[in-house]
Amino acid sequence: MPKPFSGPPSFLFVLKRMLTLVLLITSTGCSSEVSLNGGGQRFASQADSGARYVFLFIGDGMGLAQVELGRALLAPGDSLSFPSFPVTGMISTSAADRYITDSAAAGTALATGYATSVGTVSMAANHRDTLKTIVEMAEGDGRRTGVVSSVGIDNATPACFYAHEPLRGSLYAIALQMASSGVDYFGGGRPEGNFPHKRSRAVVDRGDIDSLMQLSGYSVVKNSASLRAVMPGTPCIASGPSDMFGALPFDMDRPARDADLALFTREGIRLLDNSKGFFMMVEGGKIDWACHANDAAAAGRDVAAFDRAIREAVAFYHRHPEETLIVVTADHECGGLSLGNRDGAYDSRLELLHYQTISMEKLSGKVAAWKKAGGVSFLAALDSVRVFAGLGAGADSELLLSRDEERELRDAFRATMSAGAARGGQYGAADSFSPAVVGILNRRAGVGWTSNVHTAVPVPVFALGHNAHMFAGFYPNTALARRLMQASGLPGSLR
Repeated sequence: MPKPFSGPPSFLFVLKRMLTLVLLITSTGCSSEVSLNGGGQRFASQADSGARYVFLFIGDGMGLAQVELGRALLAPGDSLSFPSFPVTGMISTSAADRYITDSAAAGTALATGYATSVGTVSMAANHRDTLKTIVEMAEGDGRRTGVVSSVGIDNATPACFYAHEPLRGSLYAIALQMASSGVDYFGGGRPEGNFPHKRSRAVVDRGDIDSLMQLSGYSVVKNSASLRAVMPGTPCIASGPSDMFGALPFDMDRPARDADLALFTREGIRLLDNSKGFFMMVEGGKIDWACHANDAAAAGRDVAAFDRAIREAVAFYHRHPEETLIVVTADHECGGLSLGNRDGAYDSRLELLHYQTISMEKLSGKVAAWKKAGGVSFLAALDSVRVFAGLGAGADSELLLSRDEERELRDAFRATMSAGAARGGQYGAADSFSPAVVGILNRRAGVGWTSNVHTAVPVPVFALGHNAHMFAGFYPNTALARRLMQASGLPGSLR
């Protein structure tokens, strides 16, 4: 009988236990394992039966520092649930053709157990051979399947679990594959490829994705009330309010009435639950977007939102402890996040990040509106900075701006207001003011960043439930997928 999942220990305790497990396994080995091509392991004598209900949670861009940041920004006495899972491990993340991966190659590794080239969605690096995904294996076993994400549902990571496409940027071609994928439940962000400005770039336009989904028997719902009304077993694609990229808002920008990742996970469990079992992948995709922007406050808040979704799976585990497996990991680290920086030395005040009330993305939208309207002075902009980031306020002496910092903001403001039109992209290439604001607050809080892109730092694994023991150790991301297939008892899984 599995031990009940109880309250979380400290993060340092979890990290110590993880390192101990890694050292133990690499030094002594496991007598019941045999070698597997690609660095995986076979646990034939340990995985006597497969888990019936399987959850894979992927925190996009979430390294150990992001996990700790999410915990540090919680209310006193609160903690994240998944770092206290009884089994911990680590995985490497490199692609077949590059040391620092992208989400398509990393997602393919986690979905299929094979390495591929960057930009490739569940196909071999030769761009000819398709790779069978764990979702397809689960469907072949008669189980229901779900794919959930806080970003566009045709974005790289979720796409790797149901589509096969040589180029991750072919969003409409990816979205077209949803209707024939056999996936029972899609939840979260909308298919970005269906937006008019993306469909216009498609090689072939076969019509509106929502209409095609309906023709294939899917209920298409776009609010929480409609989602709750869908009957279990009904194929469904559900989405919430999204931006121009099909993504849900950052959690710190989300109106309380709007659906979050936890709601899409909870409703997915309700729709997928059946005696045959199910497989559900849930991605916290906005963690990565925040880290690309070096926005520590937004990243920490989205880690917490990701954890709320995981808690929905933990609640299900308590109802089915002998049949449920939950695995939490990341596809890669993003931003080279450091909790500590050169300016602060041994002093850090992560609580200062609470003064930031909106994401850098939303602040950048306000800056764009100022620019369009004209006539906004630097002093007026500083007033907004006090409201949205606390900088310059008298509530905390650590937030008062130095002369150099005020000069930095003035120069960035002038450059932004005088620059040409933005060249596109997530935040607008012409905005240097918003990154300067968030950068100053990050430095004051003791946060450091080395990059605006991914890194090759190994990422953590946390596991709970039936066959969770199979996920201890240090191994490649491809091996995690193979272990997950075996732990699920899926026919045709890689050996």
